[in-house]
Amino acid sequence: MQAPVENYANPKTCLFHVLFKGAALAFYILSALFFNSFVIIFVVTVLLAALDFWVVKNVSGRILVGLRWWNEINDLGESVWKFESLDQESLARMNKKDSWLFWWTLYLAAAAWFILGVFSLIRFQADYMLVVGVCLSLNVANIIGFTKCKKDAKKQLQQFASQTIASRFQSTVQSAFTLV
Repeated sequence: MQAPVENYANPKTCLFHVLFKGAALAFYILSALFFNSFVIIFVVTVLLAALDFWVVKNVSGRILVGLRWWNEINDLGESVWKFESLDQESLARMNKKDSWLFWWTLYLAAAAWFILGVFSLIRFQADYMLVVGVCLSLNVANIIGFTKCKKDAKKQLQQFASQTIASRFQSTVQSAFTLV
């Protein structure tokens, strides 16, 4: 008997997570067939990449992996990363397929933009390297943000586990001494 296959818990979110990445890449790759204007290619591709960045950062990151990040400038003018994650119990219940899709498409899209950048470099197309550079930067910003956020969530889990074990140990020791 086969084990039940886990489906996507959030298929619409998964669709839009992949759709904007695919739309930006597809438009960039296919636009030369339909448009002669670099300005149109630049504006539409960067707009689609910006939409992808926003959807990943503010929607699919929260829903598919339970993580959220942002960057603020404090009073001293320093950049401060802020991270949010669901509680550990909720993170443990996240759908594995949703999480897999989120992380793989995040990395594959960045790899695709990198490869397109190499092609632009080989063909000496500095203007198209600019488009690829903007799109790759948006992808890498999400990769860095969510990777740091995931590490922060793991650190919080370890601290919680340590505190829980320490408090249980302390209450066990206290109860043992009160019995004596």
